[in-house]
Amino acid sequence: MYGSSFRSLSAAFGKSALFPSSRYGSNRFIVRRGLETAASAPIAGKGKLPLAGIRVLDMSRVLAGPYCTQILGDLGAEIIKIEHPTRGDDTRAWGPPFAKYLDGREGPGESAYYLSVNRNKKSVGLSFAHPEGVEILHELAKECDILVENYLPGSLKKYNMDYETIRKINPRLIYASITGYGQTGPYSNRPGFDVMVEAEFGLMHLTGSRDGPPVKVGVAVTDLTTGLYACNSIMAALLHRATTGEGQHLDVCLSDCQTATLANMASSVLISGKKDSGRWGTAHPSVVPYQGFKTADGDIFIGGANDRLFGILCEKLGKPEWKKDPKFASNNERVKNRVELERLIETETKKRTTKEWLDLFEGCGMPYAAVNDVQGTLNHEHTIARGMVKEIVHPVCGPIKILNTPVKYSNADPSIRSPPPLLGQHTDEVLRERLGLSDERIKELKKGGVLA
Repeated sequence: MYGSSFRSLSAAFGKSALFPSSRYGSNRFIVRRGLETAASAPIAGKGKLPLAGIRVLDMSRVLAGPYCTQILGDLGAEIIKIEHPTRGDDTRAWGPPFAKYLDGREGPGESAYYLSVNRNKKSVGLSFAHPEGVEILHELAKECDILVENYLPGSLKKYNMDYETIRKINPRLIYASITGYGQTGPYSNRPGFDVMVEAEFGLMHLTGSRDGPPVKVGVAVTDLTTGLYACNSIMAALLHRATTGEGQHLDVCLSDCQTATLANMASSVLISGKKDSGRWGTAHPSVVPYQGFKTADGDIFIGGANDRLFGILCEKLGKPEWKKDPKFASNNERVKNRVELERLIETETKKRTTKEWLDLFEGCGMPYAAVNDVQGTLNHEHTIARGMVKEIVHPVCGPIKILNTPVKYSNADPSIRSPPPLLGQHTDEVLRERLGLSDERIKELKKGGVLA
């Protein structure tokens, strides 16, 4: 498909009309050599961006892929986000809530979901159902170090955007495929959202109150951990490329990442041969007391995870005799008698407010925590002190608050440098500056529905 369409395009416009010949000369070689250097040489100094000079072609949408590329963008990579020219990333419509437009344009605004994982990116509205769109993507792939996509296995082959095709165009490219169930296996062609994978691969069965039904986790944690695994594997592939010059294909899927993050729970089953420990709510199957307890006005989590810490708890609760009671003197006995002990502890914790218990436990050496809602978390004094919420100015929504990048570096400064883009906000800029397309040619492609 691509070969014939490319020939027809060349015949109609000439190669120099769509992609100037200077892009194929020595200047283009210098650009690529610059990226090679950026990928292999450390950049030191406060205020520097570790991935400066790295360019990412982001063909992902929703959460796992965009979360991965946002991390890369925070670290300094240039992220070129490819979106459908009319509807864009699916999450643009996932609301309410929306940050409302302030410039009079139609629509509810920019969805909070979309805004959460798309900062530090450039949006290009492009349809690769058109041959011209595929040609543009191929040229962008030549200019990029990393490509991230999350389509069903085989879906991109008909557009000649599959790994085998792209590696011939750019052998140094790191091509990350993020899917529900991977490139192989009996479920590989199934579409898979986070909640389905939580259900199928054990997490939902472990989550929920005792004797209650399975429940999903409150955030799409499998998508997020998969995005983190994808980002980590991309970093490793960049290091590998720096020493070997080789690109590679990364097969990252929710089902594998979910299974891997069962961690100690999976290990317990593999060693014991039993099904699993079941659902425990906030409690721990083998450590007591280690859970949330009701207070006079809310909840508090208490971590009396060993005999010494349990002794501290007894003193603070005004029940020093408990630590000498044979039923509670050791963790093994506390696990056997957990129902009685939990009832006794909660009888005491209900006598004071959460704030009163927090003040009483302060500095005692035992882990404890208030059980906060999300608003309480975002306004928490520690959240504020650590700079985890930032206010930025959106081009059409005005000031908005978003989460900050979490890791602090001593010799680098990952940062929020640009707000999540409007659909197609950077189409002209990217195609003009990266591929050398003329304004007239960009207008023609927009008129033909290829670009937005």
